[in-house]
Amino acid sequence: MEASHSPQLPIESDGHDERGAVVRPLEDRLVIERLDVVDELAARVVRDQAAQKRAPAETVRKAIEIGTRVIDSESVATNVDLVKRELESGLGDLNRRLEATLEDGSSSLADKIAQTFGEERSDSVQQQIKGIVAEATEQQRLGLVKLLSAEDGSNPLVAVQARMGKAVLEAEERHRQEMARLREGHANEARALQREVAGLRENLARLLEKQQGEERLAEAEEAGTRKGRSFEELVHAELEAFAAAHDDAAHHVGDTSSEAGGKMGDTVIEVGAAAGPAQATIVFEAKNRKLSKNDVWPELNGAMAERDASFALLVVAGEDKIPSGLRELTEYQGNKMIVVLDREEPDSDALRLVYRYARAKALAANAERFEVDAAGVRAATEEAQSKLKTVNRIRKSLTNITSSAERAREDVDGMVADVDRCLARVEALIEVADGEG
Repeated sequence: MEASHSPQLPIESDGHDERGAVVRPLEDRLVIERLDVVDELAARVVRDQAAQKRAPAETVRKAIEIGTRVIDSESVATNVDLVKRELESGLGDLNRRLEATLEDGSSSLADKIAQTFGEERSDSVQQQIKGIVAEATEQQRLGLVKLLSAEDGSNPLVAVQARMGKAVLEAEERHRQEMARLREGHANEARALQREVAGLRENLARLLEKQQGEERLAEAEEAGTRKGRSFEELVHAELEAFAAAHDDAAHHVGDTSSEAGGKMGDTVIEVGAAAGPAQATIVFEAKNRKLSKNDVWPELNGAMAERDASFALLVVAGEDKIPSGLRELTEYQGNKMIVVLDREEPDSDALRLVYRYARAKALAANAERFEVDAAGVRAATEEAQSKLKTVNRIRKSLTNITSSAERAREDVDGMVADVDRCLARVEALIEVADGEG
């Protein structure tokens, strides 16, 4: 075997360390013998690579190659810094020389520029430029004044003024048309409002005329003229028939003044006056119009006071004439009642029973003059009033019930008979007491 001709490091005492490791660089390779590297990271990397099927020698070889390149780059960087410092030192001297040269050159250049362009020189470039600019500005000003003062189409203001004038005229025309439309609209609205007001006035006039006519008719009826007199006479005729059956006296006093001078009350009933002295007085008010609730009591109280009566009855010409809030056949304040006598289809049963009820109450009011069974009278009177309400309720139901009309009529007749018996008992008690007296 021939010996290697590659250059080798001599094997000397300083070629290995104290542990006997030897490293010999041979041209493009290294020969390492008995080298022990104590580095935890290096050992772990070699183990990890071996676990990934990479030979430990290959891993160490790669580590050496990478490490040597790092070391080499650090030395190159150091040389670059050295060169940079040297270059900066040389350039700094050159820069200082250039600055001195430029300062000298700029001073002389400034002197030359000042001589040529100085403002204090009349023939300087600046003065010449100022003169040229001033002359051109004056020429432009004169040309602009001439242009704007022209009255032909060359003046741009003429076209602007024409357009503005046209726009103003158009705006004025639009405003005039709009105002005309508004005035027309307002006029139409005013005319419509006037027509509406005229219609309202016409309707109001008709309503007022109708109301006034009704009031005049009611007043005429109350005063005993034309048709109004007929309802008052109708009521009086019924009362006069009832009075004759009981030896009472009926007086039509609607147009007759009382001793106090008033004319309140339409019919006065003097109980028992047809057979002897009057034992009590009852007053009837016949109304063909509806009184308010607040007007009823003054009307009846005034009639009682003027006619010296102890009981007052308001006879109205229909259920729609009953004062609001009050009821028919209900005794109020112990001496007042309201009864309906239909003017078109008069049914005198209710009025007849109320007549007898009021007669009994008026006689009972004077019971202190007789030895009378006051408890019996009171009980019979209360029963009669209850029966009266029942009779009235059934009578009203007859107008709406057709299938049981006959049975209801029989019930009414029976109730009427009951009321008659109750009132007869009251009258008998009073007559007995009167006879004993």
